[in-house]
Amino acid sequence: MSSAWSPQFVFAACQRGAELALKKECAARLENARPAFSRPGFVTFKLDQPCLTPEKFQFPGALARTFGFCLGKIQGDHLQSLAEQSWQLPAVQEFLAAHLIDNLHVWQRDADLPGKHGFEPGVTPLAQEAEAALRTQSPLENLQADETSVQTSSRRNRWVLDVAMVEPTEWWIGCHRTARRCDCWPGGVPPLVLPEHAVNRAYLKMKEALLWSALPIVPGNLCVELGCAPGGASQALLEAAVQVIGVDPAEVDPAVESHPRFSHLRQRTMEIPQRHLLGVHWIVADMNVAPKYTLDAAEAIVTQPNSAVRGMVLTLKLSDWKLLDQLSEYMKRIRSWGYRDVRARQLAFNRQEICVVALRSRAQRRVRRKSRKQRRIDPAQKRKTCSPHFSSSTS
Repeated sequence: MSSAWSPQFVFAACQRGAELALKKECAARLENARPAFSRPGFVTFKLDQPCLTPEKFQFPGALARTFGFCLGKIQGDHLQSLAEQSWQLPAVQEFLAAHLIDNLHVWQRDADLPGKHGFEPGVTPLAQEAEAALRTQSPLENLQADETSVQTSSRRNRWVLDVAMVEPTEWWIGCHRTARRCDCWPGGVPPLVLPEHAVNRAYLKMKEALLWSALPIVPGNLCVELGCAPGGASQALLEAAVQVIGVDPAEVDPAVESHPRFSHLRQRTMEIPQRHLLGVHWIVADMNVAPKYTLDAAEAIVTQPNSAVRGMVLTLKLSDWKLLDQLSEYMKRIRSWGYRDVRARQLAFNRQEICVVALRSRAQRRVRRKSRKQRRIDPAQKRKTCSPHFSSSTS
């Protein structure tokens, strides 16, 4: 379905404390947007002119965890009443009449910084309760579900209805198009929980980086992690069945140190003998140093004449939000090493830092998607079964 629907208000969710930096990013790259209502972790903008092609709209910058178009807000003290009001908003009814809605995302803005006071981003019990009430009262059959049913992700290239719980008694209703992988997660947060065996939070950051970037890492690849101690990110990589060389003068947790596919170089990053880096496919770095030092360390490896590095996952620490002004220069520097596909995002599980991923070309992402499709349908198995609907299970 299509219509002349042309929204004029945009919302964006971000990490608490990143609001001013997000507004600055928007002012520099989206000149026709003016800041409107905001709360820690949630910002809205008014466009000078209605957006004529909302299905193609993209919010600029690296800080917006998720974004979409505002359809209105409601207030109340009772959950069931709020759910009923949500569906009765005129803008919501107008939108539903003109578009097919694939899913419902209900989420709260962050209550604290990731990792602080035990808080981690994600769908909260209150958001789950609100979603159950919304689905129960939904006028759309495809969004109706059992009260205990909560969907954690959506399909690509679909319209999703957002319910942002700015306060338990104040909901902002909106919508967005799932054009990217991270758009499929409620609130832009992947469904991850820190397991008991994880050494530290770096495990979550690496898990999210791999999910978001969809890097074509395959079992058996060789990865070097710069600044690996105590080993959380290496744990996540080892779970992807790769070989990991951890570089750090500090000690690594015994659970990681003893893993058969992990080797530890107790040296400083800039002192690694090049013979230890032969055949490395991927570089990962999450060091508590200035972005320039992280880039210097990566450059020293990838610019070697015999380098076979296919891509990188670099966490750039922002001791001051002003460093975000240099992000485009950091990315330009990485491209100068021969990496044409460079993306940046403040991950949901990041702190005051930015994750940058780089590949030699965007075609590497297409190769991975193609290989997945090939694994889904094995021609040999298809001939054996003689069934046009046969497909193998996917990981």
